[in-house]
Amino acid sequence: MFLNTASPRRSFSIPININLQGARRRQTREFLHSTAAQEQEWSRGGDGRGGQRARSQMPVSSVGEDRAVLLGFTMMAFSVLMFFVVGITMVKPFVNSDWEKEAGCVLAQVDILEDWVDCRGVSTVPCLSVTVNLTRSNQSASLHFDEESVLLAPECFYVPKCRMDRVDLQAEVQRVKNNLTARLGSTLPCLIDCMRHPRHVILSRKYTLKKALFALLWPSLMLGGGALLVGLVKLTQYLDHLSSKMCSKTAGSQLTSRYTQGKLYRLLRRSSTQSPS
Repeated sequence: MFLNTASPRRSFSIPININLQGARRRQTREFLHSTAAQEQEWSRGGDGRGGQRARSQMPVSSVGEDRAVLLGFTMMAFSVLMFFVVGITMVKPFVNSDWEKEAGCVLAQVDILEDWVDCRGVSTVPCLSVTVNLTRSNQSASLHFDEESVLLAPECFYVPKCRMDRVDLQAEVQRVKNNLTARLGSTLPCLIDCMRHPRHVILSRKYTLKKALFALLWPSLMLGGGALLVGLVKLTQYLDHLSSKMCSKTAGSQLTSRYTQGKLYRLLRRSSTQSPS
């Protein structure tokens, strides 16, 4: 009676223990395989795809950045060239000009010279000469419109434009002479240069500080725009480098955490396999 009742219990206890241990081992293996597959996929995405994506993005972004830097340096080069041209045409004559002293000039005589002056080697034009008396020293001097006319035609106040029709040239000069003759004896404000041109006076300056600064404005704006463009590109590259460095640090920390988790899973697997059956 006792043998019959005990034998079924022993016969059923052994298979139940074997099935429970086998199911536990299968669950541990499936969990480890899934984590290993996730690690492989993540490492491929981080090392292969991520690196390829970063490598593919680098040339695309660098092409636009290189063009922007090239544009910035081109603007700066053109601005330097403009500074050179403006310096020769505007700044240098203003610095070398000494027509600063103001004086009073009285119109004394207006004449049309018999000898016509050369006009750019193409033709000759009549010359209108104007003589004034300085109110301070009572000396006579030749009147000119600006400092450039003193260098081009020292004896002329007015020279018409180069034309081939001599009748029109004479009529134009005669019209200007009549206007000045009507103002003989009147006092005009004028500028003198006692050191270089003591026998000449001018009505107004062609090269002034305001005109020189206005001429320097455009190359300065171009130089500042080119430098700003290059600076913004370099700042963008620096920020991109910092962001990529931070991303690499976070990726490394994730890899170490995955590695430690893999070690833990392997220890659990060993403990499950070494557990007594």
